[in-house]
Amino acid sequence: MQNLEQRIDKAKELLTHADYILIGAGAGLSSSAGFEHGGKTFEKYFEDFLDKYKITDMYSGGFYPFKTSEEKWAFWSRMVYVNRYKSKANKLYVKLFDLVKNKQYFVITTNVDHQFQLAGFDKNKLFYTQGDYGLFQCSVPCHNKTYDNKELILKMVKEQKDMRIPTALIPKCPVCGREMEMNLRADDKFVQDEGWYQHAKLYRTFLEKMQNKNVVLLEIGVGFNTPSIIKYPFEQITYSNKKAHLIRINKDYPFCANEIKNKTILFDEDIDKVVSLMLK
Repeated sequence: MQNLEQRIDKAKELLTHADYILIGAGAGLSSSAGFEHGGKTFEKYFEDFLDKYKITDMYSGGFYPFKTSEEKWAFWSRMVYVNRYKSKANKLYVKLFDLVKNKQYFVITTNVDHQFQLAGFDKNKLFYTQGDYGLFQCSVPCHNKTYDNKELILKMVKEQKDMRIPTALIPKCPVCGREMEMNLRADDKFVQDEGWYQHAKLYRTFLEKMQNKNVVLLEIGVGFNTPSIIKYPFEQITYSNKKAHLIRINKDYPFCANEIKNKTILFDEDIDKVVSLMLK
């Protein structure tokens, strides 16, 4: 790779002259922004679960086989509160918005924390492929609809005692009466509701518009958990569109396919640092 200054200058030039900018964001973006599933944040909000169950982070806690729904929702309501409703617009996400706000942009992301909208991104230019901390769905599911959970989540957080929510607050499906679940993609029960398909269509429309145009694909913090959603399609677009370039910011996987290495700028530096430099 060229030195950092040269890569930043090239990236800025590409972004300046781009007709379209497609952002693909993964978990690495949230990590660089300071969101953590463990550490001090977990100790602050989940000390009792750490002491009793030896759960050490929110991610693994989400898979813990709690014996009762009251315990499960005590844990999940705190996790949703911390990651969705307590959070304000993060500075890194705001910087990213400042970088593209005057361009034709679109965002596809596997993150579920709502930070893009909090930072000012147009919700009609976002595609959350893996769900949203702010939504419930039927656990069966008996129908393809999701439900806003803010009011109930906040009640769960406020009224829980001894690591349990009141039984009356366990979310139930309004159609079949079964218990609800979070609208997060974990298996084949994930509900892709009307809104999901609407934003998938908006994404496809954006892809069609940027064909044969000067395009920058800005991939940020995308790993290999679900490479078929962002990583591989971004490389394919870069390869097939002669006017497309890929900017990949990833400290763990700072490489690309050989076929597009001359059309790709790689950064293994911290995401916040790179975005800040590109803004200058």
